[in-house]
Amino acid sequence: MVTIGMNYTVIAGKEQVFEDACARVIETMGGIEGHDTSQLFKQVSADAPLYLIVSRWQSEDAFDAFIASDAFKKVTDWGKKNILASRPRHTTYQES
Repeated sequence: MVTIGMNYTVIAGKEQVFEDACARVIETMGGIEGHDTSQLFKQVSADAPLYLIVSRWQSEDAFDAFIASDAFKKVTDWGKKNILASRPRHTTYQES
Protein backbone atom coordinates (compact mmCIF):
# COMPACT_ATOMS: atom_id res chain seq x y z
CA MET A 1 0.00 0.00 0.00
CA VAL A 2 1.23 3.51 -0.81
CA THR A 3 -0.17 6.91 0.18
CA ILE A 4 0.12 9.87 -2.16
CA GLY A 5 -0.22 13.48 -1.01
CA MET A 6 -1.31 15.76 -3.85
CA ASN A 7 -0.87 19.44 -2.91
CA TYR A 8 -2.70 22.21 -4.76
CA THR A 9 -2.69 26.00 -4.49
CA VAL A 10 -5.92 27.40 -5.93
CA ILE A 11 -6.63 30.86 -7.33
CA ALA A 12 -8.54 32.89 -4.72
CA GLY A 13 -12.26 32.81 -5.44
CA LYS A 14 -12.04 29.45 -7.24
CA GLU A 15 -12.26 27.29 -4.11
CA GLN A 16 -15.78 25.97 -4.73
CA VAL A 17 -15.01 25.15 -8.36
CA PHE A 18 -11.92 23.21 -7.22
CA GLU A 19 -13.80 21.41 -4.45
CA ASP A 20 -16.62 20.40 -6.81
CA ALA A 21 -14.14 19.14 -9.42
CA CYS A 22 -12.25 17.17 -6.76
CA ALA A 23 -15.46 15.56 -5.53
CA ARG A 24 -16.19 14.32 -9.06
CA VAL A 25 -12.62 13.08 -9.56
CA ILE A 26 -12.55 11.30 -6.19
CA GLU A 27 -15.88 9.64 -7.01
CA THR A 28 -14.49 8.46 -10.36
CA MET A 29 -11.31 7.21 -8.69
CA GLY A 30 -13.45 4.80 -6.67
CA GLY A 31 -13.77 2.62 -9.76
CA ILE A 32 -10.09 2.63 -10.72
CA GLU A 33 -8.16 -0.59 -10.24
CA GLY A 34 -5.54 -0.26 -7.52
CA HIS A 35 -7.21 2.75 -5.83
CA ASP A 36 -8.21 2.31 -2.19
CA THR A 37 -9.50 5.67 -0.91
CA SER A 38 -9.01 9.43 -1.30
CA GLN A 39 -9.91 12.41 0.85
CA LEU A 40 -9.74 16.17 0.26
CA PHE A 41 -8.43 18.53 2.96
CA LYS A 42 -8.28 22.34 3.01
CA GLN A 43 -5.81 24.43 5.00
CA VAL A 44 -7.99 27.04 6.68
CA SER A 45 -5.27 29.42 7.88
CA ALA A 46 -3.42 29.96 4.58
CA ASP A 47 -3.15 33.26 2.72
CA ALA A 48 -3.83 31.42 -0.56
CA PRO A 49 -6.30 28.54 -0.77
CA LEU A 50 -4.25 25.37 -0.17
CA TYR A 51 -5.62 21.86 -0.58
CA LEU A 52 -4.31 18.35 -0.03
CA ILE A 53 -5.72 15.18 -1.52
CA VAL A 54 -4.57 12.11 0.43
CA SER A 55 -4.92 9.07 -1.76
CA ARG A 56 -4.19 5.42 -0.87
CA TRP A 57 -3.23 2.99 -3.65
CA GLN A 58 -2.37 -0.69 -3.77
CA SER A 59 0.98 0.25 -5.34
CA GLU A 60 2.89 3.22 -6.73
CA ASP A 61 2.53 1.62 -10.18
CA ALA A 62 -1.28 1.83 -9.87
CA PHE A 63 -1.04 5.54 -9.02
CA ASP A 64 1.42 6.13 -11.88
CA ALA A 65 -1.01 4.47 -14.30
CA PHE A 66 -3.78 6.77 -13.05
CA ILE A 67 -1.77 9.99 -13.51
CA ALA A 68 -0.69 8.82 -16.98
CA SER A 69 -4.33 8.33 -18.05
CA ASP A 70 -6.07 10.60 -20.57
CA ALA A 71 -8.83 11.35 -18.04
CA PHE A 72 -6.32 12.64 -15.47
CA LYS A 73 -4.51 14.69 -18.13
CA LYS A 74 -7.79 16.35 -19.18
CA VAL A 75 -8.62 17.32 -15.60
CA THR A 76 -5.13 18.65 -14.90
CA ASP A 77 -5.02 20.63 -18.15
CA TRP A 78 -8.37 22.20 -17.26
CA GLY A 79 -7.14 22.93 -13.73
CA LYS A 80 -3.94 24.60 -14.94
CA LYS A 81 -5.93 26.92 -17.22
CA ASN A 82 -8.79 27.71 -14.87
CA ILE A 83 -8.24 27.23 -11.14
CA LEU A 84 -4.67 26.44 -10.07
CA ALA A 85 -2.32 29.21 -8.94
CA SER A 86 0.78 27.02 -9.26
CA ARG A 87 1.95 23.61 -10.37
CA PRO A 88 0.66 20.76 -8.14
CA ARG A 89 3.16 18.90 -5.96
CA HIS A 90 2.87 15.17 -5.26
CA THR A 91 4.56 13.36 -2.39
CA THR A 92 4.71 9.58 -2.03
CA TYR A 93 4.61 7.94 1.42
CA GLN A 94 5.58 4.25 1.48
CA GLU A 95 4.15 2.08 4.21
CA SER A 96 6.45 -0.32 5.99
